[in-house]
Amino acid sequence: MAEGRDPNVVPIGLVQHRCGEDREANLGRTLSAIEDAATRGAQIVCLQELFGAPYPCQSEDPARFDLAEPIPGPTTEALAKVAAAREIAIVGSLFERRAAGVYHNSAVVIDADGRLAGIYRKMHIPDDPLYYEKFYFTPGDLGFPAPATRYARVGTLVCWDQWFPEAARLSALAGAQILFYPTAIGWQFDEGPGVDAAQHDAWETAQRAHAIANGVFVVAVNRTGHEHLAGEPGGGIRFWGQSFVADPMGRVLARAAADEEETLVVSCDLGLIERTRRDWPFLRDRRIDAYADLGKRLVD
Repeated sequence: MAEGRDPNVVPIGLVQHRCGEDREANLGRTLSAIEDAATRGAQIVCLQELFGAPYPCQSEDPARFDLAEPIPGPTTEALAKVAAAREIAIVGSLFERRAAGVYHNSAVVIDADGRLAGIYRKMHIPDDPLYYEKFYFTPGDLGFPAPATRYARVGTLVCWDQWFPEAARLSALAGAQILFYPTAIGWQFDEGPGVDAAQHDAWETAQRAHAIANGVFVVAVNRTGHEHLAGEPGGGIRFWGQSFVADPMGRVLARAAADEEETLVVSCDLGLIERTRRDWPFLRDRRIDAYADLGKRLVD
């Protein structure tokens, strides 16, 4: 830690970029962006969902299972090397090959010494046009952990998890101070600027609400650019970028561009968590004795 730096203030790096077909090039550009964020003072750097390749779930193609790799594996080793060299923690999103025929959409937390501090396997798996994730990914089975890094305790949720308050709550209850959401979200259809704006606003608002309801920081790192997989029908996905950081009062501290690659570094004062929760004691006032029905699909 730099001399004189407030230990409560943690600079967070967000790496938003386009993905091409060359996986080595994607990794190289990502590592360069991590280096850039570290040079600018970032202590924790988060990457976008499945950053190593174009988003693979636009159709059901068994050949795309070849994109998966084990954890630990080549990508985690590359991330661990830069994490240890720059003394930063990294949140990375990977297509995990757990065993033959068992694959996950996973997030790893690599601490500032290069150690694998935690793994999260995406719990909520979508199945929508151009987001056929149920074909590729087994639902997660590791719960909602909040591994400690040198700089903060973190919750690592992934994309579709963004819409579920239960996931954010359980991560916060496990001790997460910052919720990281590696993301690949965009517009699949041309429904006009009004619908586009409404969808983006709902996405950001839902996550700002998680920050408020739990008194934590929220970091969402999205892809940018238009991706249309070769040989696939339709217009592909226009990823809307706009990665952002929200503080425990839901204020957006920084937001990336919609259409540009960008690496943000945003300082988060973790002391604000304590101050906010004293004024808004939502965790104190939870009626845990009355929530048994949350374990049901519907309440009859």
